Amino acid sequence: MELWDYRPDVYDRGQSLDLVGYHVQATDGRIGSVDEATYEVGESYIIVDTGPWIFGKKVMLPAQVVTSIDPQERVVHVARTKAEIKDAPEFDAGTFKEPEYRARIGDYYGRFPG
Repeated sequence: MELWDYRPDVYDRGQSLDLVGYHVQATDGRIGSVDEATYEVGESYIIVDTGPWIFGKKVMLPAQVVTSIDPQERVVHVARTKAEIKDAPEFDAGTFKEPEYRARIGDYYGRFPG
């Protein structure tokens, strides 16, 4: 399955759901909120503002790590631990849309199962 696409059972492209502002829940607890989200085929991701958890750091998560979305509770669940997300490559606002940066992120998240 493609790392930069939402799982078919998680997000239907036909729906008009904006994830910005949703809380993000790692497998072991809350990590922040969605600051930005994209929904393009093969290029989807969420940018998470971790707030005080890791000193205001933002992280980019490929759409594939999203395991469920709860619109009523406004929560996005992801299949990674807090430590895995904290140790991800540093978010770079200037280059995060570049193929090289996405490759680094993909290499990092792609090495974890599920």
